[in-house]
Amino acid sequence: MIVGIHDGHDAGVALIDGEKIYAINEERLVRIKHYRGFPEKSLAKVFEIGNVNPEDIEIIAIAGIFRKYSRLLELEKKLKAFFGKDFKRKVLYVEHHLAHASSAYFTSGWRDAIVLSIDAAGDGLSSSIYVARDGELVRIAQSTYIDSLGDFYASITELLGFKPMRHEGKVMSLAAYGKPTYDLSNVIELNGLTFENKLKVVGIEATKKLAQLFGYPFERAKKIANQMKKGNLDEEVQRKAVEIAASAQRHLEKIIDELGLKLTKYDLPLAYAGGVAQNVKANMILRKHFPNLWVFPAMHDGGLAFGAAIFVKAQMERLDNKWKPFKLKHVYLGPSYSEGQIEELLKSENINYERVSDVESFVVDSLIEGKIVAHFTGAMEFGPRALGNRSILADPRDKSVVKRLNLHLNRDVFQPFAPTILEERIEEYLVDAYPNKFMTMSYYATEEMQSLTPAVVHVDKTTRPQTLLREDNPRYYEIIKRFEKKTGVGIVLNTSFNMHGEPIVCSPKDALESFKKAKLDVLVLERFVVYDKA
Repeated sequence: MIVGIHDGHDAGVALIDGEKIYAINEERLVRIKHYRGFPEKSLAKVFEIGNVNPEDIEIIAIAGIFRKYSRLLELEKKLKAFFGKDFKRKVLYVEHHLAHASSAYFTSGWRDAIVLSIDAAGDGLSSSIYVARDGELVRIAQSTYIDSLGDFYASITELLGFKPMRHEGKVMSLAAYGKPTYDLSNVIELNGLTFENKLKVVGIEATKKLAQLFGYPFERAKKIANQMKKGNLDEEVQRKAVEIAASAQRHLEKIIDELGLKLTKYDLPLAYAGGVAQNVKANMILRKHFPNLWVFPAMHDGGLAFGAAIFVKAQMERLDNKWKPFKLKHVYLGPSYSEGQIEELLKSENINYERVSDVESFVVDSLIEGKIVAHFTGAMEFGPRALGNRSILADPRDKSVVKRLNLHLNRDVFQPFAPTILEERIEEYLVDAYPNKFMTMSYYATEEMQSLTPAVVHVDKTTRPQTLLREDNPRYYEIIKRFEKKTGVGIVLNTSFNMHGEPIVCSPKDALESFKKAKLDVLVLERFVVYDKA
């Protein structure tokens, strides 16, 4: 039995007990997005849902090696408190990028692969490339934290008034509204299989240099960003911001495209993780070279605990000549809550509710009536995407629902909403269609999809779908299937169940609080229904 722990940015825990896997990020329990620190509550929660005790653990896999003296002492103090005084006998540290790479390779189902990890920085590196054969990872290239593609994009994020290491997705979304007008080849480029930062500085110093390069008023960046959040993209300075975003996105895609082309010489499939793998538009470019590209669903630092644990598991199996490829089928790895627990909460909070026998039909009828439905069921998803169990659902045919959702959830108006699509119909809806169960890639929408479901197609005609088979999530599939029967459209709008800036809900109590804040129309908690005006 192995537990993986990441005690940094996006802290989390993964527990592997034979074939059973449980995983959760601390942010979901402490309600602080991207929580940084020791994942104390996550440890307790995975042990609770896995029904195991600390003494049952054989190996404690810690993601990341380099820590300041004070941080290492604090980490050891926490480990001792949880696992006892002999905890050091069980600890194995797994280097940051090896953990990222392992999360991708050891869940890909492939025996042999090229494995790519790219982010801002971790353990002194910003990228690593491995050749993986028979469960062994051999590093063939790397970039230091100075030559960081992730830091480049984070600096652009900061320059435009957003939070670096957090709001890079906003830059990607904003880029679709403009045309790239700046050549950034003098900022960062590909050099062989590594990156080369021509600015020679990182972090805030890189941001300041970029401000000079673009002639952008960095001192006013946050004010300008706030104006863009509300939809003001037309004034001169906002147009400049959009052009910078578009140029940065195009340059990222260009570098990823060049790297992907070079990696094809190995004639192996590609497994990918790291913070930059969150850029679904760049992933779409990479998939041109690797049609069955596998991106680990928790590709950011929130997946490091999982990566550390599965790396150690694989190495132990290799020692015993028992290792074999494993394909991750789903990410419903978090806690679930019984109807008894939910009803007890509703009664204690004096909430008016009703129990619905045919919840699937109830949800479909609500969507067709134009209602926004918060849907809470089963085990919580691991990773940054809601995949039906902690989702807000709406009718994708109604473009006006975008404005309503942005208002209710306090979202930036330029960010798109995503669909869940019945996998058997993706050829009708997606150009160059391929299953995308975990929302890790964008696709161009077909003309039919653009016409039928405008609420889930971005301004550049792309969409970031979750594709769904019945076996993936029977209840959620049935909802969409019944929606299809009534409307002819095998798609629903699916966005994560949270207010902007907050983590996705974990517990029924979180769901109830977010539902009240957002003032949505209907909340479905397993088979219990709560209305906004109840």
